[in-house]
Amino acid sequence: MHNFLSIYYACITNFHIFDTMDKNKSIDHQLRATWTAVAKLYNERAARHDSTMATAFVLLNIDYENGTPSTALGPSMGMEPTSLSRILKTMEEKGAIVREKNPDDGRSVIIKLTDYGKKMREVSKESVITFNNAIREHITENELESFFKVTSIINKLIADKMIYRDGKIDKKAV
Repeated sequence: MHNFLSIYYACITNFHIFDTMDKNKSIDHQLRATWTAVAKLYNERAARHDSTMATAFVLLNIDYENGTPSTALGPSMGMEPTSLSRILKTMEEKGAIVREKNPDDGRSVIIKLTDYGKKMREVSKESVITFNNAIREHITENELESFFKVTSIINKLIADKMIYRDGKIDKKAV
């Protein structure tokens, strides 16, 4: 595994190793650079409200009226339990959420939005809508459909473990 990581690191930091590899044409580079820019934009926006992008993401994934069981929240967002616990603790300290016993399962809790949490959820929702509308002003529906198709294929290849097998690059998938 260490050898694989060393090779991968060399590849992403030294594209000149591959004569035909241009980092600007590397799919993972474009995904990473774009997501970094989006995350920075959202975090700058969230900071105006003493918040973070991660907190906004959680707010948007909590059912507005009924709350969401804590056990369902992490998996629905693809977030690790430790990270989610830390965010929920901060949100609770700031008064954005409350934890209530789940009436259907006494072992779990339901995360519910407070009035303040609902207000912050609306701010988060408006930020996402504004972002999406601004992007849509600059790309066509066909381009957007292609983008969603490409990201869907990438996610499927990863989920189906079609990229790497036994630590080696699957040449059929590349």
